[in-house]
Amino acid sequence: MAGREHGAAGAREREQRRTTTWAEELLGQLRPAGQDVRRVVSWLAGATHGTACLLDGTGARLAGRPIPLNGRLLADVTSGRLASAALEDGGRHLRAVRVGGPHSPPLAVLAVSRTTPFDRQTAEMVTHTATVVELLLRARQTSETGRRLREATSALRLAILQLLMVEDTVSARRVAAGLWPGLLDTDTAHLYVLQTRPDDRERLAEECLDIAGEQALVVRCPAEDGHVIVLAPAEATGRALRSLVAGRPHTYLGGSTRQSLARTATAYGQAVSALALARCRPDGTAVYAERTHPERLMDPGALYAWSARLLRPLDVLPHHVRAELVGTTRLGLEFTAVRAARILGVSRNTVRARMERTAGLLGADLSRLSVRAAVHLALNTQACLDTAAATPAASAAPAASTEAAGPSGGVVRLVDLLAAPALRTWAHELLGRLAADPRDLRGTLRAWIAADGNAERAAQLLGVHAQTVRGHLRGVEPVLERRLLATGSDLYEIVLAHLAAGDLEAPTVAADE
Repeated sequence: MAGREHGAAGAREREQRRTTTWAEELLGQLRPAGQDVRRVVSWLAGATHGTACLLDGTGARLAGRPIPLNGRLLADVTSGRLASAALEDGGRHLRAVRVGGPHSPPLAVLAVSRTTPFDRQTAEMVTHTATVVELLLRARQTSETGRRLREATSALRLAILQLLMVEDTVSARRVAAGLWPGLLDTDTAHLYVLQTRPDDRERLAEECLDIAGEQALVVRCPAEDGHVIVLAPAEATGRALRSLVAGRPHTYLGGSTRQSLARTATAYGQAVSALALARCRPDGTAVYAERTHPERLMDPGALYAWSARLLRPLDVLPHHVRAELVGTTRLGLEFTAVRAARILGVSRNTVRARMERTAGLLGADLSRLSVRAAVHLALNTQACLDTAAATPAASAAPAASTEAAGPSGGVVRLVDLLAAPALRTWAHELLGRLAADPRDLRGTLRAWIAADGNAERAAQLLGVHAQTVRGHLRGVEPVLERRLLATGSDLYEIVLAHLAAGDLEAPTVAADE
């Protein structure tokens, strides 16, 4: 008797150890490193010495090896009429368990097929595994929902920025109001561009979001993988961003001056320009320095009149079409077509088509660098006038009369604007800085602009190698404190300086005819 009792106790102990072992293995599937539904189904197949399969509510296989299932059986389980079912068919024993609650659509159906009947333990394995699979599927579902929500929110932020880039502030405010009330209840803001390694951008963007909360627009730049764009109305946000970057390796910040929301594209260009300088600063930060811009040295009334006359062909367009063309053209003049397209969320062919349409309406050959500088001047002047008209101080802005007279009494032309004494003095002083270099940097720069920014053509004009031209241009940039090899405001200021100084002939545009 004692032997039989001892044997029975030993069997129970072995059974308990076996149960503990498979239960521990199953629970192990919930560890962070092992949360994989396919791995759980594979484990179940091995633990039950059979074949395991996970099907979705339609019967499509999610994991495991295929198992022929009776259609009625599957329908009964997925519909909730049965929580589980078991049957024997052709010498194979099958169990199917519904994964998910009885009063909601099933997450899945877990099925196991084996050659031997299911005992109590293997049946429990299937039931408990179904519970683990449910937890993993719900966690994945929650994670997926969270990911989609984050992606949707990020897409909305980008859409708002793109609307601001084309000066559609009304639509931008309407989109922002639903999720971030009060964010764009402002007329002006700073724009910052933060740069880090592409692999670190996601973390940097999250930190910017934590800092800004709902007080700034944080966007992962669609044009540069390592850039994060922050549009911040509050000064405190800028200070916090500078503290975030300071002392952080491989991370830099460039900021704009305070600009109206309608001039977000201008602010972006300023921030990118400052970012180039920030890479050379010990703290990795720089804010665009207000300096003497050539348009501020021209007669305001004459400049506004000339700009209005040049852009008059655009006024016949519907407002939204005009805004789209103007916004795209301004961005296309600041950056390459590819980069402008990524920022706006359109194709580069769309950017080029819009710019060609604008050029056609204005009668302007935008392949010429001097013409691009003139159109850029007119567009920025018009943007400043629109901003002034929207402020209480609008009465202080000069009237944009299209009949403003030039020195000779006729209608003012670009050449008249460039003849302003203060502008000429500025141009000679700026370009005169190049004389200190023994190389003929000024001559190379003049030839390069005359060749519309083409180094090869400039080299032919000068009788030197194209690399020599590029080397001279790189030498010009730190002396003039302006970027030349990247299109944008810096380049157009240098072009206007050459026109004002008489180094190059002013182009003829439609407003001068």
